[in-house]
Amino acid sequence: MTCLSPIRACVVLFGLASALLSLSGCMVPATQLKSCQTQNQNLSERCRALSVELENLKVHARRKEDELVRSERRLAKLEEELGVDADEVADLDRRRDRLQSRYAELANRFGRLPADVARRLQELSADEESLQFDPATGLAKFDADILFDTGEADLKPDACKVLARLADVLASPEAENLRLMVVGHTDDRGIAGRPIREKYPSNFHLSTARANAVAEYLQEKGLKPQRLGVAGFGAHQPIAPNGTPRDRRKNRRVEIFVMAPDVPVVGWTETIPSSYR
Repeated sequence: MTCLSPIRACVVLFGLASALLSLSGCMVPATQLKSCQTQNQNLSERCRALSVELENLKVHARRKEDELVRSERRLAKLEEELGVDADEVADLDRRRDRLQSRYAELANRFGRLPADVARRLQELSADEESLQFDPATGLAKFDADILFDTGEADLKPDACKVLARLADVLASPEAENLRLMVVGHTDDRGIAGRPIREKYPSNFHLSTARANAVAEYLQEKGLKPQRLGVAGFGAHQPIAPNGTPRDRRKNRRVEIFVMAPDVPVVGWTETIPSSYR
């Protein structure tokens, strides 16, 4: 049996009713004729209502199709952007892994940190949330936002407490021959505000000033300046894309490389004496 749509059904019934009326002539009682006319009128109105409803549904369907197309385009764009970010993250991870692998290789070749020093630095890192320490590379890393206010190179009081504990470990007899390279990094945002730019014209200046502030504080706590080196890389050595506040915070950091005395360091004459003969 074939099913009819509501509108087609109305048309059929309307046609049947009209045919019945035309064929019946005067033989149809007045009450029955009136009833058929009423039903015919009701069916006509129902057909018109269904036609309007159908047209509205078509318009709604077209709108939804347009929304779906726009959503698919936005999704494709986001997927494309995410793919670029993912590639950038993967590249940064590879660079970091290569650097850590190279540093670990040098540590294995030229000497590791004394076991007691490495242990104490690991314990300090576990106790201080703002400090991360990697015993494989001798890298102690601080979130720069923990150490400094935005655009500044003056150590915060809480930062001094952590650095004082670090200096206590590094000033111990077991660590007295170890060298420290203090390195500052920033995110990719420029220096904001004229007063700050007058002090630090670029991120190179700011990152170096922060590294120098840490080195000076360690000297105040008893570390000899001959053991210390300072460098600033500005925004040019990121460890995460600078696309979100969280990732920019990762890039704002101060690193302290704790090195055995025979690890070669560019510019450190005692570590590569053959280059300065």
